[in-house]
Amino acid sequence: MIILGPTAVGKTDYSIEIALRYGSPVISCDSRQIYKEMTIGTAVPDASQLSAVKHYFIHSHTVTELYTAGKYEVEALSLINRLFDEGHEVLVMAGGSGFYIDALVNGLDDFPSADLQLRSELTSRLENEGVESLRLELKALDPESYETIDIANGQRVVRALEVCLMTGRPFSSFKTSSRKARDFEIEKIGLARPRDVLYDRINRRVLQMIDDGLVDEVRSLVKYRDLAALKTVGYKEIFDWLDYEAGLVSAEGFGPTTPGDGPVTSLDRAVELIQRNTRHYAKRQLSYWGRDKDIRWLEL
Repeated sequence: MIILGPTAVGKTDYSIEIALRYGSPVISCDSRQIYKEMTIGTAVPDASQLSAVKHYFIHSHTVTELYTAGKYEVEALSLINRLFDEGHEVLVMAGGSGFYIDALVNGLDDFPSADLQLRSELTSRLENEGVESLRLELKALDPESYETIDIANGQRVVRALEVCLMTGRPFSSFKTSSRKARDFEIEKIGLARPRDVLYDRINRRVLQMIDDGLVDEVRSLVKYRDLAALKTVGYKEIFDWLDYEAGLVSAEGFGPTTPGDGPVTSLDRAVELIQRNTRHYAKRQLSYWGRDKDIRWLEL
């Protein structure tokens, strides 16, 4: 049973409730909560939630390790099969990373190995031209990826464009090939809330993250900021503010990761951008799953 839905909708509490009902652990399918260095900004379940049931794929990897949906498919399937062999009849999975869920449910083709030269060239273009020109090129080559991935995330745009140029195939085609057979039944439950309620929950959660020490967490990760894992809402906005505070960006200049918004000159502005960008992310998540007729939606 896969519990999915937009960020801040309440997947953690709901999945624990269901897991307790069936005597199941919770298998996370969140592409950021797997990283042990990222806690506050990824809304990792708190100590009481983690102690209520066993969780997998929470703080299980490091940001310095390249991790992909393909690796998640292999590791999650191995875990699921082991847990079924141990006697579990129902297993609960929860998370909001659509690509990871698709990898588990449908399987992925083997992605090509990275072309480091091409990636370097695209990364250089990203730094010199900004993300807009790369987004337009991706839109021409792969409209589906343009509509579904986080196109504000330059690293994701670079990776999608890299695969398109390397293979002559749309990046999206690697997740829409023939569905792989699984040895178990899959039920998908989508959690939803009225939009105003969801957006209020997002805004309040961001404020709580700040109170919990998000700035200090981000400051501790500055040396990793160029890694893909840190190109994440909640981290990149704080990085921009820290750059301004350090004098690396002037009030007349633009921040390195939010050029369209101008410099992030205060923590209040960073919080405002995190709230807005998280709301946009939630909207993209709902759009992504809107085409999946196998999801049974439940409004909380």
